[in-house]
Amino acid sequence: MSMTWRRPRVLLAKLGVDIHDVGIRMVARYLRDNGVEIIFLGYALPETIVRVAIDEDVDVIGISSMQGMHHVRVPEVLELLKREGADIPVIVGGIIPPNEAEWLKQLGVKEVFPPGSQLSRILSTIRSLA
Repeated sequence: MSMTWRRPRVLLAKLGVDIHDVGIRMVARYLRDNGVEIIFLGYALPETIVRVAIDEDVDVIGISSMQGMHHVRVPEVLELLKREGADIPVIVGGIIPPNEAEWLKQLGVKEVFPPGSQLSRILSTIRSLA
């Protein structure tokens, strides 16, 4: 039996109307340049993130939150994924206090990347999850 390799597919999205998008665009470009297929939603609500992730058969969902909505919106994404029976790992980046990062991991987020995280670490995490 032969295994066919395919590039990891990652959906990247900003939560709600968070206008800070420089970081997520840098991450998207780096991942794309290193062999990751990117579905870039830009600004989206949890329902849209989950629907597109399922429809596009992504391997990982990456969410950026720079305005503090992660404590409300990320749990919504995780709950919607669970409700849909979709086992898609979620990673989160942005300005997230360490205690909230730990809380998100306890809820099921696979990894949290604060500002200044090494892009190579984000890539290796995605490859290991995919």
